[in-house]
Amino acid sequence: MHPSPGARSHPSRQTLKASRLTPMPPVPRCGSHHPGGTTMRFGLIIRGQYPQGDDMRLRLREDLDAAKRAEQLGYDLIAKGSHYASHPFQYIQQIPYLCQVALVAPKLRLCPGVVLLPLHSPLHVAEELASLDIMCDGKLVFGAGIGYREVEFKAFGATQKQSARRFEECLEAVKRLWGEDFVTMKGSYFALDNANCTVKPLQKPMPPIWIGANADAGIRRAARVADAWFINPHNKIDTIAQQMEVYKRALDACGKPLPSELPMLREVFVAPTRAEAIRLARPYLEAKYSAYRDWGQDKVMPAGDAFSVDFEDLMNDRFLFGSPAEVTDQILGLQRRFGINTIVLGIHWAGMPASLAMEQMQIIAEDVFPAVRSA
Repeated sequence: MHPSPGARSHPSRQTLKASRLTPMPPVPRCGSHHPGGTTMRFGLIIRGQYPQGDDMRLRLREDLDAAKRAEQLGYDLIAKGSHYASHPFQYIQQIPYLCQVALVAPKLRLCPGVVLLPLHSPLHVAEELASLDIMCDGKLVFGAGIGYREVEFKAFGATQKQSARRFEECLEAVKRLWGEDFVTMKGSYFALDNANCTVKPLQKPMPPIWIGANADAGIRRAARVADAWFINPHNKIDTIAQQMEVYKRALDACGKPLPSELPMLREVFVAPTRAEAIRLARPYLEAKYSAYRDWGQDKVMPAGDAFSVDFEDLMNDRFLFGSPAEVTDQILGLQRRFGINTIVLGIHWAGMPASLAMEQMQIIAEDVFPAVRSA
């Protein structure tokens, strides 16, 4: 296990009663313009970022154990991010991990959150994700993103300047490969010449598509070509409020309603008090967002949302910290304000012991799930 600087465990808790872990009904693909029309769903993002020198066989087993426990506790979805050349972290890639989750936790929806489309061939993406949709019995959510790191673009023969065009071309090609028997299409970096997708997704016509975006241009793109904007964890809540108006206007311009499932990703930590939550989470989140600052993530975010600030400024209006009651109120506030009805929780960061993350999963399922759903 990793050392846990300054951390202490919560008191042991009773095992959750089965009656509090009622399975959730299926999510419809489209809905009315009325926000927040269904019961809140809870997912987890398994980032799987670990310090250099860690035994990744052990860390992978812990991340698979987390998925199994999430299924037992009534979580709905597991998401897995993707980065390449991710120094100072080690990283198991998203598709191999999610394929294993499909086997060990078969009730969960799976979301590669997100696939960096400008880096990849559309035929490769189409066949990999169609295979994964079959492996998880039609419970795939296709998370897509554009990326921002020059080291990744260069390694895959792309540039940031080309990324928006490549993203849209790749997504269009993937949709066509899933919906047509044979596809002929010339892109700026690929050519499909009567190509076919060897296997089609189980979901028809295709899995739901969530686009993760930090900037207004990406949010408009999500409105135009995806089923939902996957609201990012990095921007401040006040920024999200402004961007939600951008999203709604873009949907209106396309003649589309708000999606029936509106997902948001947030960093969360629950403790007996807000001060204790901050104390326990701080060393891990500081290290994580320091790495993101070095990677240049905040350079592609709206002005005023930079990571180059002290931790108090970083966390305010961004992370969900507090007692179970406080975090419940924060989630309900997001639901009322934005209409979100799926929240994907980031609760495990590089250097944090797996046992502490497991404890967070338990506390949230026991104390936050029922409070949010009964409100």
